[in-house]
Amino acid sequence: MFNKKIGIDLGTTTVLVYVPGRGIILHEPSVVAISLADKKILAVGNQAKDMLGRTPDTIVAKRPLKDGVIADYRSTEAMLRYFINKAMGGVRLFRPEVMVAVPGGITSTERRAVIDATMSAGAKAAYIIKEPVVAAIGADIPIGSPSGHMIIDIGGGTSEIAVISLGGIVSSASVRIGGNKLDAAIQEHVRRKYGLAVGERTAEDIKITIGSALYLEDKLDMEVKGRDMISGLPRLITVTSDDVTDAIQHELQGIIEAIKEVLRGTPPELSADVMQKGMVLSGGSSQLRNMDRLFAEATGVPAMVAEHPQMCVARGTGIALENLDAYKRSIFST
Repeated sequence: MFNKKIGIDLGTTTVLVYVPGRGIILHEPSVVAISLADKKILAVGNQAKDMLGRTPDTIVAKRPLKDGVIADYRSTEAMLRYFINKAMGGVRLFRPEVMVAVPGGITSTERRAVIDATMSAGAKAAYIIKEPVVAAIGADIPIGSPSGHMIIDIGGGTSEIAVISLGGIVSSASVRIGGNKLDAAIQEHVRRKYGLAVGERTAEDIKITIGSALYLEDKLDMEVKGRDMISGLPRLITVTSDDVTDAIQHELQGIIEAIKEVLRGTPPELSADVMQKGMVLSGGSSQLRNMDRLFAEATGVPAMVAEHPQMCVARGTGIALENLDAYKRSIFST
């Protein structure tokens, strides 16, 4: 009890907090609402997300992380403090040890910023671990074994692709394409094809409700409300799953290229392992319909989605925290 440990998946769109022994206790959007007049933090997480795109001039609701790295230091620190306090249950007699998962392609400066923000938010020690490694741990992949395992972690801001062997990354790529880019592509497509402006939350709803990475035989459709680009008045249209597939093809090709690049950089022995075991998909955006089939068709390597893909990274940070010695090769500490 005295030695509290917290694992945090500090995502571009979502923050998940894992406490060993209790599992994932917080799952909230990484959004902060700030009052412009006195720069005070008004809300964090779910409350702040409801304000996105709906705020008056005096309040700004924003995501402090962009493409998986800190874009606004102060609000990131405030957000971390909020989540750490909430995880500790309000009364803080002891400062916790915190492990934060960061994108694989992060620079040393960006890594330093995460450590500093975590320490100022009230951590006793901050550990940084790369997302592909923790995603693999969380997806129950035995990363310490001397065989190749391929993990594709598709989050809101970045997609991390890595081949892991003996607890380390052998070949990897990190592309700044994730759920947010897919949402933006859907917004753009609806605007061009139907002349309708829709917000990012609506675009995300469309993606989750009817989106698919491959064209579906049984088409899905849904009604979408937005603002007509010409008259400026509200209008209702019907969008089909094919619209979404059309809209996101370009972004998905970017992820496929990165996967191919990682496979090209993998030593032959490990390639054979990957071919035999297949690629494992994790991250919230891997839940898009047919994402695994698209990747399998594009690369010829079997692909499957991990169990509870959105939880993989947070679970992995928790497992790594509980077994620091076993995973110390994969961790940067303060």
